[in-house]
Amino acid sequence: MNAPVLFQERDTANGMKVGVATLNSPQTLNGLSLEMCALLASQLRRWADDSRIAMVLLNGAGGKAFCAGGDLHSLHTAMRENTSGDAWNNAYAREFFAVEYRLDYQIHTYPKPILCWGSGIVMGGGVGLMMGASHRVVSETTRYAMPEISIGLFPDVGGTWMLSRLAGGIGLFLALTAAQLGASDCQLLGLADYTLGSGQWDELTARIEASSWSGDRVENDGALRRLLLELQVADAAPHGPLQTHHSLIRHACDGNDLDAICANVRALAGHEDPWLQRAAATFSAGSPGSARLSFTLLRRARLLALADVFRMEYIVSLHCGAQGDLQEGIRALLIDKDRQPRWNPATLRQADDAWVQRFFQAPWPDTAAHPLADLGRA
Repeated sequence: MNAPVLFQERDTANGMKVGVATLNSPQTLNGLSLEMCALLASQLRRWADDSRIAMVLLNGAGGKAFCAGGDLHSLHTAMRENTSGDAWNNAYAREFFAVEYRLDYQIHTYPKPILCWGSGIVMGGGVGLMMGASHRVVSETTRYAMPEISIGLFPDVGGTWMLSRLAGGIGLFLALTAAQLGASDCQLLGLADYTLGSGQWDELTARIEASSWSGDRVENDGALRRLLLELQVADAAPHGPLQTHHSLIRHACDGNDLDAICANVRALAGHEDPWLQRAAATFSAGSPGSARLSFTLLRRARLLALADVFRMEYIVSLHCGAQGDLQEGIRALLIDKDRQPRWNPATLRQADDAWVQRFFQAPWPDTAAHPLADLGRA
């Protein structure tokens, strides 16, 4: 059986090495499992301590996706088996979210350059991996989205931190609609740094291997940037739909009135652009509880440090697995595939401010510490 993550160390011109990590589950579009997260975290630690490794390249096998999200089937099984209704009783979810969020934070704070090849599908957990990389590359095939509203979750893996820092209204629009972004819109929003052709991976790695690298992070950052700019095709990606409708979206989704924002998003169903029509349809079919959670989390995350956001998201994610819509959302989309989720609460009016507060209460015993208490404090 093939390993779920493949690791290589490639030689460069002056004897320094480049670590290459390849997510190797193309049959699931490289969906992140607990094992994959643990393997990646462990290897990244070794490479961080290895003076011969100049940088890390992170990509996905199969050509269709970098990473389409997390291992939802395993999460669903664990939620179904936890009949207690107690979020803390789901041992698998406790471990999965802790390991995944630690990995994401590790990438954000990594001491060496990490180039993420975000070609193809980059969604959910894939966004979490790509977000913190120092050099984020997209291509003409990139489909970048946070689609959690369709499964009863919220944009986690640090997504609330990322989206809360976009221009007013844009982040909430992406959270509510799961709208997919291409290369140009990713660069416009600062979610990606470079656009290369999807067929340029071999050329890129060959150029990296033919170059000389140092043990200095800043020097390698700059040299890698120059190399990527040389390979980047000028104006390779046309204007995307978000850029085209940027002002409209900001006007529709900015502000503190979630009811008004949701009404504005629903109204986009009548727009002539199919991209906006799909956004409105996805929102209307999505979990009202997820909409309320996303709105509340983005408002709270805006002024928090990244480590604190991961700690907040961890608590909310555990509750989503016990009292939220996550189990039902996965059932409808991936298990029974009837695409007829029975959301509870069924309306935004029911998913009100009072309802959402329960998701922010620590589910563990009073004597226990937060499982991510040490994050960012070492």
